[in-house]
Amino acid sequence: MNDPVRRLSAVILIMFLALMTAASWIQVVSASSLNADGRNVRTLYREYGNFRGPFIIDGERIAYSAPVADPYNYLRSYSDGDLYAAATGYYSIVFGRSGLEQTENQLLNGTADSLFWSRLGDLFAGREQEGASVELTIRSAIQRVARDALGDQRGAVIALDPRTGAVLAMVTSPTFDPAALATHNTSDANDAYSALLSDASGPLVNRTINGDTYPPGSTFKLVVAAAALDAGYTPDTQIYAPRELKLPQSTRTLRNYGGSACSPTDSMTLANALRISCNTAFASLGMSLGWGVVERKALEFGWRDEFQIPLIVTPSGLPSDIDDARTAQSSIGQYDVRATPLQMAMVSAAIANGGTLMTPYLVRNARAADLRVISESTPTAYGIPLTTAQAADLTEMMIGVVNAGSGVAARIPGVSVAGKTGTAETGRDEPPHAWFTGFAPADNPVVAVAVIVENGGNLGSEATGGRVAAPIARQVMEAAIALDKAER
Repeated sequence: MNDPVRRLSAVILIMFLALMTAASWIQVVSASSLNADGRNVRTLYREYGNFRGPFIIDGERIAYSAPVADPYNYLRSYSDGDLYAAATGYYSIVFGRSGLEQTENQLLNGTADSLFWSRLGDLFAGREQEGASVELTIRSAIQRVARDALGDQRGAVIALDPRTGAVLAMVTSPTFDPAALATHNTSDANDAYSALLSDASGPLVNRTINGDTYPPGSTFKLVVAAAALDAGYTPDTQIYAPRELKLPQSTRTLRNYGGSACSPTDSMTLANALRISCNTAFASLGMSLGWGVVERKALEFGWRDEFQIPLIVTPSGLPSDIDDARTAQSSIGQYDVRATPLQMAMVSAAIANGGTLMTPYLVRNARAADLRVISESTPTAYGIPLTTAQAADLTEMMIGVVNAGSGVAARIPGVSVAGKTGTAETGRDEPPHAWFTGFAPADNPVVAVAVIVENGGNLGSEATGGRVAAPIARQVMEAAIALDKAER
């Protein structure tokens, strides 16, 4: 064989080996990544063509897979989609998944490890693989009341069972209908998503747990009061409460709502300062305690913590650059203090539960297609930010807020209610946010709630937490108490 033939043979052999290597690499090594690539239409057909498990609330499906005559086989459908969208999120062939559709995806699509034996049984029996059903802790009666009470005002409502941490209601406004994104018409899905993204009011944001956190305003005084009790104060301890408080190292002064005086003697008890929500008293108290004391108590309630319910919760924030003047402002829930509605509900829930804060959770259990329970949530303690005695003192102080203070609009006839109002300045030229957090019945709590109405809602600059948020919270607490009684 002459040299040119040998060289040609070598080149052909090398090319053949390269072709074999590339084919082997694609079919073996890269198979998984190529299979999972969202641009692979067969992957789309496979994932969206399987039966996806439903979400269950109170025994009823609120999201499920409905058979359709197209290559995807099933269409994700939502009952009262806009009512539960904050929890469920969406499931879209164009935009993927969000909310619980994302966090519980492996259970819903049947690929979770806990469903291995179910998949094996389906394989041998020649049955279609089915995902698990996921039952939520939300109660429809409470959810509907919360949605209706908030109405078209921007804001959020969240309710917890303080004994377990279960989320009883999760409402954010404005919201959206996941069905518009679940459609198999890609053009319609794109139009719907573009409209949601361009909406300045942010309907895709779950305001109860993430997005932009809020200044909590006077609801944060519960944390400062808890820090004071921990430092040896009692509800009857006299604290400084002037008409105006000069801020140290500053030419500015801090005033009470409407410029009023809290006390003719410039002094009042801790309990009365909370009852009427005296700004100068709590600003002075915060400086007396020192920011480090207040900060430590806030951290015990969960500030700055990253956690999941299993939805990801945005950490609530505390200021890092602090001096006496900023401590005063922070002690009334302003300056750089920020909180989610869930965080404020957790504060009330800990007080309601005798000082023990339970970990919030949104998923009750998951069941295989044969209704066998494959996972179940167990209530667990998040922490113990208060002693039993401190929780009892704070409860009595919060009852005073509702019975004869800034929260009278949260009263429920025949029921003792504990609460705290808040009217939080935003730092911008716009009306303040209206807050309320509390629990009921105060002597045997079944629900803890937090309500925020952005920029005063329908009342705008005339709004206060007592006028706007407290009546919403009252209706939610009434619904929870009625449901508890009905189920006893």
